[in-house]
Amino acid sequence: MLHLKLETDPRWVAIAEDNIEAILTDHAWCEQKAATNAITIITLNPQYEDLVTDLLELAKEEMEHFQMVHEIIKKRGYTLGRERKDCYVNKLYKFMNKGGSQLQSMVDRLLFSAMIEARSCERFKMLSQHVEDPELSKFYYDLMVSEAGHYTLFITYARKYGKDIDVDKRWKELVDFEGELIKEYGKSESIHG
Repeated sequence: MLHLKLETDPRWVAIAEDNIEAILTDHAWCEQKAATNAITIITLNPQYEDLVTDLLELAKEEMEHFQMVHEIIKKRGYTLGRERKDCYVNKLYKFMNKGGSQLQSMVDRLLFSAMIEARSCERFKMLSQHVEDPELSKFYYDLMVSEAGHYTLFITYARKYGKDIDVDKRWKELVDFEGELIKEYGKSESIHG
């Protein structure tokens, strides 16, 4: 369903498990950034009422996820660390087409967002299947389902409003780029790292 070119190396789960506090902190900030991204899309494209309505819900859900991760951090006696750069997302962002029409920019932003949700979904699936902690396994399974819905939402809107753009061609270009990019990752204690 996610059409990712390359799956995460399973060794990443061991890195995540050995650094669970760092993973949870990074995950919390990923949720905050996802909410901010949804709000940015709304700000740049307020004329699309259905998109605004759905992305408002998505932004609320992402902040609820932030809160859920923060609760797990507190419950385990950890501290929410500082936000770190997400080099993976920054490199994906550089691939985005920032020229062209407002519609082309919106479609690219929606596809960029779908890709991040797809990779997050894939990582959450790995954690849900392989992490030994039963609470975290269930937590990440539930979030995997949610992220899959977000991926679908972004792809659906890109196709809906990008009728005059070859959305499938652009998506394939992004999938190919991400497939090469992800080879650099899977080695650090972060959701996309």
